[in-house]
Amino acid sequence: MVGYLIFIRAVDLPTAAPVSPFRHLDERKAAIYEGLRDLQFEYRLDKLSDEDYNSTKIELQKELAKVRAEEDRLKAELGQPVAKTVAAKPAPPAPAPVAQKHTCPTCGAQFEKALKFCGECGKPMSETETA
Repeated sequence: MVGYLIFIRAVDLPTAAPVSPFRHLDERKAAIYEGLRDLQFEYRLDKLSDEDYNSTKIELQKELAKVRAEEDRLKAELGQPVAKTVAAKPAPPAPAPVAQKHTCPTCGAQFEKALKFCGECGKPMSETETA
C-alpha cells in the first residue's frame, strides 16, 4: 500500500467568503416565522386553547420585534439604509365626482341628468344651463 502526503502552504489557500453579519438574524427570523406557522396550524386543529395560542403568539411576535430591532441597529451601525416600518395609513378617499346640475330655464328646477322636458313645469329644456 502506497500513501501520499500532500502539503499545502497557507498562502495558497483561497480566502473564505465573508460571513454576513445578518446571517444569524435571518436564521432566527426564519425560525420565528416557522414557529408562528406551526402555532397557527396546531390552533386550527384544536390542539391549543385560545389562551395558549394567544400567549404563545404574543411571545413569538415580541421575539420577532427584538430581532428586527437588532437588524435595524446593525444596519444603522454599518451605514446601510434602514427600512422604516410605519403603520400603513389608509389612502385618502377619492374625491367624489362633482355632479353636474342641469337647470330648467323656465322654473329654475335642477336635475342630475340632462332632460328634454322639465320634471317640474314640463317645459322644454333645450336651452339647458349647467350650474
